[in-house]
Amino acid sequence: MPEEPLTYRDAGVDIDEAGRALRAVVDRIQQTHDERVVGGIGAFGGLFRAEFPDCERPLLVSSIDGVGTKTKVASMVGSYRGLGKDIVNHCVNDILCQGARPLFFLDYFATSKLEADVFQEVLSGAAEACAEAGVALIGGETAEMPGVYHDGELDLVGAIVGVVDQGRMLPKGEPKAGDALVGIASNGLHTNGFSLARRALFEIAGMSVRDPVPGLETTIGEELLRPHRCYLNALYPLLQEGSGIYGLAHITGGGLYDNLPRVLPLDVRAVIDRRSWTVLPIFRLIQDAGGIPESEMYRAFNMGIGMVAVVDRDLAGAVVQRLNQAGEAAAVIGELQKGSHDVQIL
Repeated sequence: MPEEPLTYRDAGVDIDEAGRALRAVVDRIQQTHDERVVGGIGAFGGLFRAEFPDCERPLLVSSIDGVGTKTKVASMVGSYRGLGKDIVNHCVNDILCQGARPLFFLDYFATSKLEADVFQEVLSGAAEACAEAGVALIGGETAEMPGVYHDGELDLVGAIVGVVDQGRMLPKGEPKAGDALVGIASNGLHTNGFSLARRALFEIAGMSVRDPVPGLETTIGEELLRPHRCYLNALYPLLQEGSGIYGLAHITGGGLYDNLPRVLPLDVRAVIDRRSWTVLPIFRLIQDAGGIPESEMYRAFNMGIGMVAVVDRDLAGAVVQRLNQAGEAAAVIGELQKGSHDVQIL
């Protein structure tokens, strides 16, 4: 028998610290609540009043995702607030591709040893993004798992539930050859491709997060940590109108090649003109650092296009104008053509 009694804290899990960390961000979380959230924080389950008077046939839409190894870069830089925004915005964009508006969000924060300031930074960012998107941060889980994660590591996952009227669900209609592909700009890697980026920049090229990006007044770390853009407030109003949008593709892992076919009919292909937008400098830096083929870059990264809308050819100009007026950078980047169910980038 040991001379001193063994506690959970001795084993690496500090329940009291987790409670203190959560209490520090309760106010920010509660600011995302409205009358639809029933009960408070700390219950075994989150309660949300499911009333949808604006929907004739409401369908719930759910999604779950993580920020991947972007957490590694955040640790290298010592900045974590953007990670909370990343996971919320990623999930909001995913269900937007079904035409849904978000209702509530739950987070999963796991680490080897809980550091209260890191936890609070992440949750504050998540709460801020939730408030901007009108989604309630209704609950979550905080897990200390020494032995599963290395010291200083964390993992961040989010789950979201939204609603769409079945009559407005995307994709819809029958896009055809000649219809337009409207690209909406990203502001960087968003939440995908970081394993390849870290290998190219830091392992092969020996660069640092403090090194400047050529042609910019920012560092590699700052560019890599730019939060995932949320396209809800610009796109959702268009989906409620006769805007001619047949479908939306969130450009995440797999890039344009893998994500666009998910919203296209089987008898058309997407033909994209890569000259129709300027690839961000961070992508060219990653490519040069790792000697990465162009085709691999377009499969691993969004390459500057965060969302693609499939739009009726006659209405594409108006959609681009509305998106630009809403603060996004949008342009026609290609069209649909008769052919196999794939993507060609020319």
